[in-house]
Amino acid sequence: MTPRTALGALHIGALMFGLTGVFGKLAAASPAVIVFGRAVFAVLALTIFARFASSSRWQKLRAQDGRRLLLGGLLLAGHWVSFFIAVKVAGVAIATLGFASFPAFTVLLEGLIFRERIRANEIWLVVLVSIGLVLVTPNFDLASGATTGLLWAVASGLLFSLLSLTNRAGSAHVPPVQAALCQNVVVGLCLLPMAAPQLSDVRPIDWLWIGLLGVFCTGLAHSLFVASLAVIKARTAAVVFAMEPVYGIAMAWWLFDENPTLRMLLGGVVIIAAIVISSQLGGSKKPGVGAQAASH
Repeated sequence: MTPRTALGALHIGALMFGLTGVFGKLAAASPAVIVFGRAVFAVLALTIFARFASSSRWQKLRAQDGRRLLLGGLLLAGHWVSFFIAVKVAGVAIATLGFASFPAFTVLLEGLIFRERIRANEIWLVVLVSIGLVLVTPNFDLASGATTGLLWAVASGLLFSLLSLTNRAGSAHVPPVQAALCQNVVVGLCLLPMAAPQLSDVRPIDWLWIGLLGVFCTGLAHSLFVASLAVIKARTAAVVFAMEPVYGIAMAWWLFDENPTLRMLLGGVVIIAAIVISSQLGGSKKPGVGAQAASH
């Protein structure tokens, strides 16, 4: 990959990640079925990539690697289920913006778990993301479906932040594609008991949306991301992946007539700007937002 093609691959990956909520809404199936199907198709796509395109050698897993991948798979399953619940309850735009809060959680949890000093720009990230979420919230009534959906989306962001930190702790030994494949296997096994009774009722068109979600928004997007990071800096990747909510909201606006309010758009701008500015001001010791986005 040249830097130019790697940058293009990152934008394609960000677009695919942004379509996650769109395919989830198109599929008229429960979140458990969607997540189970996504994991199955993602395992197939990642296996093909690992076999034919990845240059990383797979590592023999130690006991601590197995425990960490199991925990990561459980967190990934919770992250996906809560995200698709948010999509079903509140729509793609609110779910995507609520999930975009995860960098703020990462800053706070990173300081607690890894005992790292929180820098001034990271404090501003937390403050601005919090302001953005307040603006995005349609109203503060828990009886409102939109507010409930936003809370599910924020919970999804929290779980994704924990997943990112779990992956960071094990990234020195297990290659990213191997880790993603193992975690998707865990997701599929976790959701199988809940999804199995419903599988016979899933329509063929819904399997198409779920297949696209697993192959393109998970397997291919992750593979493009990993390949491009060999050429592109993580800081650049962070800026590109900050476009994910923009792509998702634009597609939902076009396909589902989800017209965001001016206040919601302003909140989205604040959240995205906070992520971009923080990634540009951040040091090199921490993985960028884009690096953390590889499993969404």
